[in-house]
Amino acid sequence: MLDTFREVVTPEGVPLQLPAAGPVPRALAWLLDLVVRFGVLALMSPLLAALGGLGRGLYLGLMFLMFWAYPIVLEAWHGRTLGKRALGLRVVARDGAPLGWMPAIVRNLLRTVDMLPFGYALGLVACLCDRHGRRLGDLVAGTLVVHTPAPPATPPARIDTVLAPPLPLQPAEQMAVIAFADRAPALAGPRQCELADIASPLSQAQGNIGVLRLYAIANWLLGRR
Repeated sequence: MLDTFREVVTPEGVPLQLPAAGPVPRALAWLLDLVVRFGVLALMSPLLAALGGLGRGLYLGLMFLMFWAYPIVLEAWHGRTLGKRALGLRVVARDGAPLGWMPAIVRNLLRTVDMLPFGYALGLVACLCDRHGRRLGDLVAGTLVVHTPAPPATPPARIDTVLAPPLPLQPAEQMAVIAFADRAPALAGPRQCELADIASPLSQAQGNIGVLRLYAIANWLLGRR
């Protein structure tokens, strides 16, 4: 019942760690979605009841939309329902790619199987048996429910120091240093250091010092003297 990580490798050869969600946060998200569904139905039922037979027909259509179209549309467009958004969850393809319409339809239609024999019992058994907490609908549709990463902290201010590169740089190398300075503030500190260490022959330093020196070299390349 614990959350796990699924490692996938992109076509570019980059490994990704997908934090798969366990049954508990998924169940809480489902309960929140259930509250949303019944809340909408409760708000609309008095208005539709005043329309008589037409209102009853519209109420049945609204029930269909809330219990079937609601999860399919939101997951296909945004990868998550309101309940999943509140719990910080998202549905993605098994390789971490955004969810499409067909997987969203398949995984939600197969809820009728996961609900058997009652109370999502079959889906719970599948989640407990699968190392990534996937129910039968996820296994058939090739989807995975993951925790969305926390938003990055406010990027630090750019440094004002300037440092001439100790080595002559080709145009492509200059662009790589400038691109690092543009994108690194949005990355976590360890990731900045990891990328900066690759350019340690240029910065002649590693870790945070290497990061700062690459910033300074980028300033020199951009003429900020």
